[in-house]
This record gives sequence, C-alpha cells and structure tokens, in this order.
Amino acid sequence: MGLIVVTGIPGVGKTTVMKKAAEGMDIEFVTFGTVMSDMAMETGLVKDRDEMRKLTLEQQKNLQIKSAERIASMGNIILDTHCTVKTPKGYMPGLPEWVIKRINPTAIVVVEADPEEIYNRRANDPSRNRDPDTVEQIAEHQMMNRAAAMAYSALSGATVKIVFNHDNAIDSAVKQATPVLN
Repeated sequence: MGLIVVTGIPGVGKTTVMKKAAEGMDIEFVTFGTVMSDMAMETGLVKDRDEMRKLTLEQQKNLQIKSAERIASMGNIILDTHCTVKTPKGYMPGLPEWVIKRINPTAIVVVEADPEEIYNRRANDPSRNRDPDTVEQIAEHQMMNRAAAMAYSALSGATVKIVFNHDNAIDSAVKQATPVLN
C-alpha cells in the first residue's frame, strides 16, 4: 500500500472518513503537523506547537524536510495533512516540492462535500475555531485543493481520488475510499 495522503478543507470530515476506512487494517494514521511539532520540540527549536509559527522560513523548511523523511520511513501509513493552506495573502501549498518528493505517496485522497454542507458543519461545531468562510470561499478552497492535488500527482506519480463525504452518508464515503487502501 505505501503512503497515502488524505486531505480536505477543515470541516469536510477527512479524518473521520479515512480512520473508518482503515479500521481493522494494519495502517498507521499519522498527522504531518504532529510529526513536525514533535520534531521541533525534540530538537529544541520550540517548547510547544504554538511556537512553530515563530520559526524562520528556513527553519520551517528544514523542519518540513526532516519530518517528511521521518514519515517516509514509517511504512504503510495514511498521512493526514492539508493540500493547501488558506492565508490572508492567498493559498500556500500544504505539500511543497521538497515534501511531496520525499514522502513519495502512492495515492492522494481528497475528501470533499457540498460547500453548503461544510458551511453548516462548521457553524454547528462550537468545539473548533475555524475560519468564517462563505459558501463561495469554501467552494474556491476545494477547487484549489483539486488543482494542488493534481500538481502533487505530477511530481510524485501518485493517483488522485476524490471522495465525497455528504451529510449522513459516511458509509458511502468509506466505500469510495476503501479501494485506495487495498
């Protein structure tokens, strides 16, 4: 199976879908940001995860490279990460070239839902502090994720699978994702 990247915008349910799809399989679920923050703390760059954004761009790039190398050595994993990161200045790649080439995924799974569904999920989830995007902004972000996923595919040779996670249809989403895991 190798390394499979799962991505989707906040509120789409990517983690829920892929964890359920991987139940009973010998697959570890890994979050890129957690590996990166663990490495930053291990090496003494930061004392906690929130300090990571204060690192220089060069420190962050080096940390991304080391994290990607560690992740690549883990075997069969599902890597939970962001395809794109929305910032006030625009979108940034979640898997820049120096990361995607090192992790060398076999597949990229992009979990999506109707923008209205995501908007409502975010509005009804008080446990998270997510961006107050409009339905149109959510649609744009999903479009950017698709474009980025195909660019990552061109760099790595991975396939791209779009999985739809509609409201009250988790079993359908899991069924769509399962072939990628086999």
